[in-house]
Amino acid sequence: MQVQPHILIVDDDERIRGLMQKFLARSGYLVTTARDAGHARRLLAGLEFSLIVLDVMMPGEDGISLTRDLRRKLTTPIMLLTARGETRDRIEGLEAGADDYLAKPFEPKELLLRIGAILRRAPQAAVQGPKQLMLGPLRYELERGELWRGEALVRLTATEAALMRIFAARSGAVVSRTELIDELGRDRSADPGTAQDRAVDVQITRLRRKIETDPREPRYLQTVRGAGYMLAPE
Repeated sequence: MQVQPHILIVDDDERIRGLMQKFLARSGYLVTTARDAGHARRLLAGLEFSLIVLDVMMPGEDGISLTRDLRRKLTTPIMLLTARGETRDRIEGLEAGADDYLAKPFEPKELLLRIGAILRRAPQAAVQGPKQLMLGPLRYELERGELWRGEALVRLTATEAALMRIFAARSGAVVSRTELIDELGRDRSADPGTAQDRAVDVQITRLRRKIETDPREPRYLQTVRGAGYMLAPE
């Protein structure tokens, strides 16, 4: 079975991050996002990616510095994005270890074509074997998006499966209701305010019934008061 390519997008601009995620997800990729270099490092510590799409101009540690550091330990292909298109900047990025360079603003179609070309050149970037998160007697296989209890597959609805992918990609990090609504592809303008929040809470409750020993006292899918939810595997 062919493994779905998993792309990490690192960009401090929430709007651009969301647009790229939705476009690439519609194009058949599994997509995880990070808001800065520190967030990206936490994700990379627990997950393997087929490609990293990395903005150069970020507050704190910039994309070129992060690329240079990642290259000391990772062979994952890296594409840099920047609002600066000067030759010297492209050269600096490539010298740091980037595989390609795309100047903003860009056409989504060009981004898609560049990603496809990089992945074809780097078959070794495909995820190597299943990675798992343990939730007590349950195990979640990240690449296949499957939840197992021993040899028995735990049946998840489409929304529950999507929630598990979101939480697994950000294991140990808080995910807000707003982020969950956006990543689930819900339209806030069509159903604004507390109705969407309530719908997410209902789906969380249903998911807890499948992964928690006592859903009223959740151990693995925790509520972080005033902030959102967090998956805390063993």
